[in-house]
Amino acid sequence: MAKLNILEFPDPRLRTKAAPVEVVDDGLRALIDDMFETMYAAPGIGLAATQVDVHRRLLVTDVSSDSSAPYVLINPEILEKDGVMVSDEGCLSVPGYYEEVERAEHIRVRFLDRQGVSQEMDAEGLLAVCIQHEMDHLDGKLFVDYLSEAKRPRIRTKLQKERGHPSARRDLEDLSRGSRAQVEVSRAIRRHRPDLRRLARGSPVAEAGKTRRQEQLSASRDRDAVGI
Repeated sequence: MAKLNILEFPDPRLRTKAAPVEVVDDGLRALIDDMFETMYAAPGIGLAATQVDVHRRLLVTDVSSDSSAPYVLINPEILEKDGVMVSDEGCLSVPGYYEEVERAEHIRVRFLDRQGVSQEMDAEGLLAVCIQHEMDHLDGKLFVDYLSEAKRPRIRTKLQKERGHPSARRDLEDLSRGSRAQVEVSRAIRRHRPDLRRLARGSPVAEAGKTRRQEQLSASRDRDAVGI
């Protein structure tokens, strides 16, 4: 077995959509063993072939605390999913960053095991989250894609800076300037807020905004009811 190199965001190879595995043979099983070694050494609880620059639909996972529950999913396909679970997710390809992501709490998945035998399995909680996370990788998607457009460039720039990327300092300076400009705009708005409120009070735009806020509050209460 051997440890493999893990691609890190924003490496464009992470955006490659993986192709189905055609044959489960000794070569693939050797890759599976290498992926497990790489995942455990990182350490992590899941790894997709895409992350080690092998663009085939294969993932490995083990969410146990003692490395006693390894799963191999070849050509995984989600058949059913239900429930909602919001949890902090990290990623071996986005080291050091954790953000809340919403996933299905329970899934039923069909896949081939390491012998090429078709299986179906129910997964819930952390295992379900992990499988969904790794399946995203197989489709060229990262957990940062669930984040706001403001957060993604900051994460990318910080990772590039840590790796000594030449454009990182310039990007950070641009982000800093943008933040300072936002602060100045916010201060100006606060200074003139009483005047703006008097002008806006009773206008059609204000009434429309009030209606939108009421709808958003109602939607928020609905989300809270299902634990989102």
